[in-house]
Amino acid sequence: MNYLLDTNIISELVSAKPSRHVTQWMIKIPTHAFFLSVLTMGEIRKGVEKINDSKRKQKLLLWLENEVPAMFQHRILPITLEIADRWGRLQYQVKRPLPAIDSLLAATALHHDMMLVTRNVKDYADCPGLEILNPWM
Repeated sequence: MNYLLDTNIISELVSAKPSRHVTQWMIKIPTHAFFLSVLTMGEIRKGVEKINDSKRKQKLLLWLENEVPAMFQHRILPITLEIADRWGRLQYQVKRPLPAIDSLLAATALHHDMMLVTRNVKDYADCPGLEILNPWM
């Protein structure tokens, strides 16, 4: 099984006090089974740009620009035409407005037959066929 990590999962790794549940879950899974979306990279960048503390910001920029790409070498997934098509079908099937990034992550996980790992389970609850895991539980 491969896992698409939501932004809240990857962010947890660099938080001041990472969740013991998340870190214990992650050490049980082979590293090569973890994937990110380019959208997650963008969300992390947005969060880092908001930081006023220049020392912390610089540390997180180094992490984002160097460590994350090295950690997820060849496992940062683009949004392709096929994923965009899956996203359009998903938006129709769910019958309620889904935030673009969340629904594109769901479409990416579905397209690649991955489990989506997130804390925000309810955001994805009615996405047909999507397997979701909340390691905080």
